[in-house]
Amino acid sequence: MPVFKWEGKTLRGAIKRGELEAASEAALRIQLRQQNIIPTRILSKGKEIKFELSLIGQRVSEKMVAVFTRQLATMIDAGLPLVQSLDILATQQENKTFRETLTAVKDDVESGSTFAAALKRHPKIFNDLYVNLVVAGEEGGILDNILLRLSNYIEKSVALKKKVKSAMVYPAAIVTVAVAVVAILLIFVIPVFEKMFLTAGQSLPMLTLIIVVVSKLLKKYFLLVIAALVLLAIILRRYHKTDGGERAIDGLLLKVPVFGMLFRKIAIARFSRTLSTLVSSGVPILDSLNIVAKTAGNRIVEDAIMRARSSISEGETIADPLTKAQVFPPMVTQMISVGESTGSLDTMLGKIADFYDEEVDATVATLTSLLEPFLMVFLGGTIGTIVVAMYLPIFRMATVLG
Repeated sequence: MPVFKWEGKTLRGAIKRGELEAASEAALRIQLRQQNIIPTRILSKGKEIKFELSLIGQRVSEKMVAVFTRQLATMIDAGLPLVQSLDILATQQENKTFRETLTAVKDDVESGSTFAAALKRHPKIFNDLYVNLVVAGEEGGILDNILLRLSNYIEKSVALKKKVKSAMVYPAAIVTVAVAVVAILLIFVIPVFEKMFLTAGQSLPMLTLIIVVVSKLLKKYFLLVIAALVLLAIILRRYHKTDGGERAIDGLLLKVPVFGMLFRKIAIARFSRTLSTLVSSGVPILDSLNIVAKTAGNRIVEDAIMRARSSISEGETIADPLTKAQVFPPMVTQMISVGESTGSLDTMLGKIADFYDEEVDATVATLTSLLEPFLMVFLGGTIGTIVVAMYLPIFRMATVLG
């Protein structure tokens, strides 16, 4: 019989691990339940290395999850049993990691686990938002409707991320090209001109001398400069992982000219869309705010949401602490206040999300139109300065010869 490695929890919440022989995974689950252990993870010992390598090799994208969610909603709405639907969808997955994950979810459900509990065992693919909405769908008997809302939410979330990437790719590409061209000129072209000037025995203008010195320094310490930049990136990354560093950097990002406004609008759109989806699906408001805070993407926004959560637990409204935080614009807090007072918070949040999705589109378009001439001037000015610095001595020699 195959040997399985298992991990589970006792009725008191203690974590247990071990190895057992069983005819199948389902048989192992029955054995563990007889010992009052709820299995959370079961792995065939012989397939452990293969399983872990497959997880490393293939990433499951949000788009794949969105397509799976929509297909599952359609199947359940058509009357197909959940286990059969999961089996069909797992079989047709080309991504090996996703196929194995869905097969594991199907096996768990077939063994008596709830769909939400089965999904919760795969947090890298199905996050807290997904699991909590499925819980609400299972408890309310509206799993197909919840899955449709989830697929809509994920698709809009993916679209929002694409907008952000499109806003960042163009300036990043221009800056990368500018740095590469300048580095090539300073490291390879300037030394050739320097030898020519030394051979002519001509005194060099101040601008040319500065460029030559920069060229020598860059050529001599090029690897050191690269190492310093990599080290700086690592330090900033680690600093951002600390509590104070995350607050400082995320607060600074919201204050950066032009980009800060874009980051703020993205955070508001994400907050509104996520909270609207959770509230309309029947997830309790305190749980919803806890999930929304984790998905905010900015520590300053997260802190504001958690303060709102604390105030609600004490009997206050959502709008008041959000207003005091000065992170959300007055229009947003006023619309949330109206939604709370009229009992249509989910609808109002949906309208806010739609509005800020359009605002992100407009800001991205404006940002691109503003950055294009600025970056061109920067690139042209930098390269032009180097070219002029190199040709000044030539013009001087031509004047002397004339």
